[in-house]
Amino acid sequence: MTKLTKKRKAALAKYDREALYSLADAVGIVKEISDAKFDPSVDIDIRLGVDPRKANQMVRGTVALPHGTGKTIRLLVLCTPDKEEEAKQAGADFVGLDEYIDKIKGGWTDVDVIITMPSVMAKVGALGKILGPRGLMPNPKTGTVTMEIAKAVKDVKAGKIDFKVDKYGIIHSSVAKASFDKEKILDNTRELIQTVIKLKPASAKGSYIRSIYISSTMSPGVQVEPKSVTA
Repeated sequence: MTKLTKKRKAALAKYDREALYSLADAVGIVKEISDAKFDPSVDIDIRLGVDPRKANQMVRGTVALPHGTGKTIRLLVLCTPDKEEEAKQAGADFVGLDEYIDKIKGGWTDVDVIITMPSVMAKVGALGKILGPRGLMPNPKTGTVTMEIAKAVKDVKAGKIDFKVDKYGIIHSSVAKASFDKEKILDNTRELIQTVIKLKPASAKGSYIRSIYISSTMSPGVQVEPKSVTA
């Protein structure tokens, strides 16, 4: 059994781990118990009543967080030469095609998001075994395969994130930094949850939102009463 540290014991003493809290109260607790030497992310875990093994119950989408994530996003655009200046002007950190494809084949994946265009997907698709496991593979459903390169870059830089239910039926996502004002964390969290609700598959039976936990990078989780968010 893992021994609890003094910090974790102190954090757990500030709330009831078995209790269900409103989202506002849960966010307040997370901010209070976040005691790291850096600015931790605020993370949310949403367990859904779906079977991800069935294609018609896969939940995946994007959401533009009103206040961004607070993270510095390193963004690569893989495009043809005629789109390079557009990508650079929009704020992309890395822009190119063949040279970056070769770098990725060599093991370089030091980016957070990759955006590309339909005409070069044949080349990018060959990187699937490298990019897929890292969650970096561009996908039209998340807006990362598009001819509107500038818009896609600006959206990501402004706080647009993508999410996908895992094999256990859980969506994991970072929604803010602990240093954010409480209201900003609430706005971002609500926006994500409401987007997930809108994507409920027609074939999903029973309770859709099974549980919601919110935490910071190094804090224990606080359970949110789903009805306080989904009503």
